[in-house]
Amino acid sequence: MNILVINAGSSSLKYQLIDMNTETAIAKGLCERIGIDGHFTHTTSDKRKVDETCDFPTHTEAFERVVAALTTGTAAVIGSMDEINAVGHRVVHGGEVYSKTVLLTEEVIKTIEDLKEFAPLHNPANALAIRSCLKVIPANVPQAGVFDTAFHQTIPSFAFTYGLPYECYEKYGIRKYGFHGSSHRFVCAELAERTGRKLSEMKIVSCHLGNGSSIAAVCNGKSIDTTMGFTPLDGLLMGTRCGALDPSVVAYLQKKLNLSPDEIDSYMNKKSGLLGVSGVSSDNREVGDAAMAGNERAILATAILRYGIKKNIGAYAAAMGGLDAVIFTGGIGENAADIRRDACLDMEFLGIDFDVAKNAAPDTRATFAKLTKEGSKTEVWIVPTNEELMIAKDTQAVIG
Repeated sequence: MNILVINAGSSSLKYQLIDMNTETAIAKGLCERIGIDGHFTHTTSDKRKVDETCDFPTHTEAFERVVAALTTGTAAVIGSMDEINAVGHRVVHGGEVYSKTVLLTEEVIKTIEDLKEFAPLHNPANALAIRSCLKVIPANVPQAGVFDTAFHQTIPSFAFTYGLPYECYEKYGIRKYGFHGSSHRFVCAELAERTGRKLSEMKIVSCHLGNGSSIAAVCNGKSIDTTMGFTPLDGLLMGTRCGALDPSVVAYLQKKLNLSPDEIDSYMNKKSGLLGVSGVSSDNREVGDAAMAGNERAILATAILRYGIKKNIGAYAAAMGGLDAVIFTGGIGENAADIRRDACLDMEFLGIDFDVAKNAAPDTRATFAKLTKEGSKTEVWIVPTNEELMIAKDTQAVIG
């Protein structure tokens, strides 16, 4: 079975064609700058490539180029679209409506569009991409929506309810939703499978760290809390996002800087985080280099991030009443040995006997690796994420 996985943004479209017999991507690519000037890259598992400038007025033209690359030319991997058995779409926000993957119908797509207030940067793009895909992909090919928020629908009400008048939840749906669900679910299941344990009997803190970062408490296979909240702005310091702060800061800054609601939203989402604190970059690697060179603001920015990770590991161990494993995943989690080290040192009280040498070894980068010493009561692991495979698995399950 071949499943096409789609991850669409407002001006981009990432895809992977996954062979479910081997659970490997036979081709992947990216349509960039849709509606602007357009650029297309496509790579096969045997390293054949397409890299070109394209005209993508809309997502429909982008999908047409994807279909052409998959089926024709020097980098084709299938003879026709009849060899694609299903399409799985990543959808950022499912609100409280969707707690699992569903087949896409007009009603579902309309609901995704109606939830745009919760994810204005993501859901409209997701819905647009789905409608564009329906125009291009044969009508007999089933398509599914896989929601980032679905995994966190098991969070109890006392953990997802904010201390606002209850009507804010009843009328406007204001609550913690959580994100990165496909990633957290994949790495926890992967760890259990590869270590021969039952996920239903494990207490795991999953740290998905990248340009966007979140930590989840996964108890017996279910999410019971996570750092991202009503939107992906909450929680840890991120590349350009501020993370958690006193809500009064928002009103104070609006008055001081004379900002509209949209402007303060952009200020916190795009000008803050590592970039805003360091003044150097939103890229953790560049901020880390500046910190090593003695830049005090860069040192502060990295310290805020590391402290936030450590604090939430401890908090979620308390929430679960114990801890079996800590997982690091995502671009930063899989590659930044210094951040893993600082988050896990002096955590012996949680049973973590961290192996500094193993953590720093080059062969642990972006690979499945154990970072604690033998006999450590709580284990620390790098588990590379594969959200696309998780989406494909969900799609396969929902189409039967």
